[in-house]
Amino acid sequence: MPSRESCIGRKGNNSLVHKPRHDGNQQDMLAAALGMRMGPQKPPATFWQPLKLLAYSQLTSLVQRATVKEIDRTPKYEKVHNFKVHTFRGPHWCEHCANFMWGLIAQGVKCADCGLNVHKQCSKMVPSDCKPDLKHVKKVYSCDLTTLVKAHDAKRPMVVDMCIQEIESRGLKSEGLYRVSGFNDLIEEVKLAFNRDGEKTDISVDAYEDINIITGALKLYLRDLPIPVITYNAYPRFIEAVKLSNPEERLKALQDVIKLLPPAHYETLRYLMAHLKRVTNYAKDNLMNAENLGIVFGPTLMRAPGVDAMTALNDVRYQRQVVEVLINNEDTCFSERSSQGNTI
Repeated sequence: MPSRESCIGRKGNNSLVHKPRHDGNQQDMLAAALGMRMGPQKPPATFWQPLKLLAYSQLTSLVQRATVKEIDRTPKYEKVHNFKVHTFRGPHWCEHCANFMWGLIAQGVKCADCGLNVHKQCSKMVPSDCKPDLKHVKKVYSCDLTTLVKAHDAKRPMVVDMCIQEIESRGLKSEGLYRVSGFNDLIEEVKLAFNRDGEKTDISVDAYEDINIITGALKLYLRDLPIPVITYNAYPRFIEAVKLSNPEERLKALQDVIKLLPPAHYETLRYLMAHLKRVTNYAKDNLMNAENLGIVFGPTLMRAPGVDAMTALNDVRYQRQVVEVLINNEDTCFSERSSQGNTI
């Protein structure tokens, strides 16, 4: 009868035999993956370590490239930081250069949207990678469009979505929709509610029976934007496009400039124009065709950047025409744009 020690030794030997066999299988697979041919004489164990590192680095590189490609397919809601001069209490270090912030007052600047703290000189070198935080973004109205959607991780401002959904559920046949004004006090009340409660704001028929209160709140939100939905940089190109006499050239020019809007502005404009197109489907009831809606929304969606009063007055008719053309051609103007990289 074999001794206990010999059994233990045999068991130990079996375990030692299995391990090289497992390692051998791994080595064969590694060699095949790297396109190597192994002869009957296996290389020593030290031969495999650098190859394992090479294989790992190649795999890591492939994963990183795949991740980058996946990220490239998603909209880039890039945003510059909203830096304000700030006096820090206690010792603070720059989050860009990691050096100490000297002084007793106004030692540096702080992003009002994400809270990034940097030296004033470093703020010029910080990339446009602001990620707004709800604890810093305190209001909804008068807040930059991109800032708001990034803070809420949404495509569009919740005000636009909620108001349009409420209007379409009970107001599409209301005569003079968007043209008739609601009571200013109640519109201001809705504004304060959105600033205070955000997505929890109640704008149902139980809270506001008059649909003109909701349309007024939506128009006020769009007017209060620090940068209009049709941005200041894009404004001249929209005006130039709509001045073209050839309808096909006009439409093509508008399609081209729309694609260059920042993603949050593009998505908001697309959603709003689709809604206004549905409003025109009930024009027999609400008396609001594309031309009438253009009169209402032209100055609301686009404002002349720093021009004299006479030029701004002359542009009013072109603003109306821009919105009118966008409503009538909503299905073609807002086909998916191929690139999200360039914005104006």
